[in-house]
Amino acid sequence: MSENIEVHTLHSAKANMMGIYDSPVTDPASANKGLEGANSFVGQRKLDNKTSGALKKSSRYRSRSLSASSTDSYSSTSCTGSSSEEDDISPREKIQKNTAGSVDFCVRNINQHLFGRREIEIAEQEMPGIMALRKRAGDDKPLKNAKVIGCTHINAQTAVLIETLVDLGASVRWSACNIYSTQNEVAAALAEAGYPVFAWRAETEEDFWWCIDKCINAENWQPNIILDDGGDATHLMLKKYPAMFKMIKGIVEESVTGVHRLYQLSKAGKLSVPAMNVNDSVTKTKFDNLYSCRESIIDSLKRSTDVMFGGKQVVVCGYGEVGKGCAQGLRGVGCIVYVTEIDPICALQASMDGYRVVRLNEVIRNVDIVITATGNKNVVTREHMDKMKSGCIVCNMGHSNTEIDVNSLRTTDLTWEKIRSQVDHVIWPDGKRVILLAEGRLVNLSCSSLSSFVVSITSATQALALIELFNAPPNRYKSDVYLLPKKMDEYVATLHLPTFDAHLTELSDDQAKYMGLNKAGPFKPNYYRY
Repeated sequence: MSENIEVHTLHSAKANMMGIYDSPVTDPASANKGLEGANSFVGQRKLDNKTSGALKKSSRYRSRSLSASSTDSYSSTSCTGSSSEEDDISPREKIQKNTAGSVDFCVRNINQHLFGRREIEIAEQEMPGIMALRKRAGDDKPLKNAKVIGCTHINAQTAVLIETLVDLGASVRWSACNIYSTQNEVAAALAEAGYPVFAWRAETEEDFWWCIDKCINAENWQPNIILDDGGDATHLMLKKYPAMFKMIKGIVEESVTGVHRLYQLSKAGKLSVPAMNVNDSVTKTKFDNLYSCRESIIDSLKRSTDVMFGGKQVVVCGYGEVGKGCAQGLRGVGCIVYVTEIDPICALQASMDGYRVVRLNEVIRNVDIVITATGNKNVVTREHMDKMKSGCIVCNMGHSNTEIDVNSLRTTDLTWEKIRSQVDHVIWPDGKRVILLAEGRLVNLSCSSLSSFVVSITSATQALALIELFNAPPNRYKSDVYLLPKKMDEYVATLHLPTFDAHLTELSDDQAKYMGLNKAGPFKPNYYRY
């Protein structure tokens, strides 16, 4: 199988998380002295965290009073209102037990587990691929003795993946990769089922790192593989527990940000284990990034702002797969869509798809919605936001909160007004209001949710990547970054075709010989671009 894998190069702008909390927070890994590589991996994050506390202290903030029902109605990814952020007691200060008596977890409220279990059961019905994989491979236990550290979004769909990995033989410990995307009731359901989960909605930056550390550093439990989304678990283990890091079998990474960091480590000679780049597998980049974002951008904007899309002018910054999905979805509901790009190939694609490619400064005074999807930093600056018209909506579809310069808005001349969960009005002295969603973090997972079917495709890809890395014989993979074998991409797609009653045409022996293909696949070379 190894001959079907090629080392893949990804040129992506660096994206990092920026703290926006009341006091500076230090990355816990920085406590280890003599680890010179930290700056190259974390980049701007520490500097941003040091400045953000002072900025917030000097800003003005007021909160609109909302009824409980109003808050619950707009609590993202939850019909129960159980993802509310009104509970001021930190879960770290609570003593909670599940019905089995275990305390090896930290969630907002373990008593919400019944609601979470219902959410998981609903998700299972719309995730045919990962459920089929669970059924087909359950008896073989291909992940027996695997001890997985997971750092991903924690929602009903992720819970289906976690329980599938356990059914395949793995033991797991899990934390969240985003402070706003956790469904509290789902985290409670996982904790009740006995899985060590450390996550809740609206964590602080310090909580975020504490949760990841609790997953990694557990008594009588030695992790041997990482499933990451953004690279934070990889970073913390590498910097704080380097001896432990060298003992793992590999890393599976699903985000542009995390993959970029892995390539940086590999280039610097600091990646001591093999890593699987799931983000650039066809089943991830085409379906999760394109088709999912085409729907979830509409859902998140509608849920959070009740905006009418017809006739609105929208600028989408970046025309990669995420940007393409956003632009298609918005045009489909009647928006006038502009695109900004640095890449001439992507710009040409946008032009031939019928979008006008502009510079942000050319349209910033007139647009109604600004969406970032570049993976870069400071794509939308204070200068841009000063020029926006009142009522302009600003949000980010990239993995990290670096694309919108939120910290530049935390100054004494501006007032912040919390309208509802994940929706802030930033008010200028002249009364102008800019509507900021999720404080610049990933808007579709902060303000809405993803399609379970699309997550099924990504989850099946992640599970197969874990199986491949965990069971690979020694020396099959070196300490580098690899793409998922094409055959596995095709297998994931095959698992989902019965949902559409789709029937594949089979090659005859003569046709297969003529094309130089195996009748069972793979049907495309690794360099083929779908």
